[in-house]
Amino acid sequence: MTPTIDSYQTAGAAFDIMATRYDELFTFSVVGRAQRDVVWKRAVTQFLPGDRILELNCGTGEDALFLARRGVYITACDASEQMIAYANTRKRAEAPEASVDFHVLPTERLYELPESFFDGVFSNFSGLNCVADLHTVFCELALRLRPGAKLLLCLSTRFCVWEILHFIVKGDFRKAVRRWRGVSPVNLEGYSFFVYYPTIRALRKSFGSEFRLCSVTGMGIATPPSYLESWISKRPRLLGIMKHFDEVVRDLPLFRSIGDHVLLSMERV
Repeated sequence: MTPTIDSYQTAGAAFDIMATRYDELFTFSVVGRAQRDVVWKRAVTQFLPGDRILELNCGTGEDALFLARRGVYITACDASEQMIAYANTRKRAEAPEASVDFHVLPTERLYELPESFFDGVFSNFSGLNCVADLHTVFCELALRLRPGAKLLLCLSTRFCVWEILHFIVKGDFRKAVRRWRGVSPVNLEGYSFFVYYPTIRALRKSFGSEFRLCSVTGMGIATPPSYLESWISKRPRLLGIMKHFDEVVRDLPLFRSIGDHVLLSMERV
């Protein structure tokens, strides 16, 4: 397969089908919560009450509602119409006064966003891995961010030790190394699209001169990926040990690049 210009449409259609099940499958899972806690601890130090933040790939609105409850103003976007519909349903039920505006808008079409200046950008759990041309995305963001604006971006890594070992044990060597080429075809809910796994070096090139990388934090180093939820959820003591190990090593140069995700903290210069 070769990348297509409408890949965000097929990815959006796949997540349309998953919208009402996504929170059950990941958001409220023990793995999802363990990784999200790492992101939230960093988010509350970077995005302050009164800040106007642009969220990309917002999904069901879990992160947007969390930040809005802390006084942050959120413009939250996603390619999936059903994800946005479900996020609005959650807002009405959980936080009707929350300062969140949800919009159906793929990251590849940021140019359609009305001109406005934001104090930061947030994207969680691999939404940006579905974007083929990150350089263009960062160019669009540069036009919409104030100098000094903070960016907090969570992406899937290229080398995930857990994934490599898991699929080798299962005898599926193709899946064990699927991230290594930097791009992998995915079939989700009957829709096929590409997922990209850029290295930190490649990401630096995408940033251009408008952004500065401040820190890199590893996530899911010892804590397993979400597809091992049924296994780890039965072993809470082991999960606690894994989370503690991650906390100790997640900022070390080698370890921060071999987990399931990596969290990038950046600044508009």
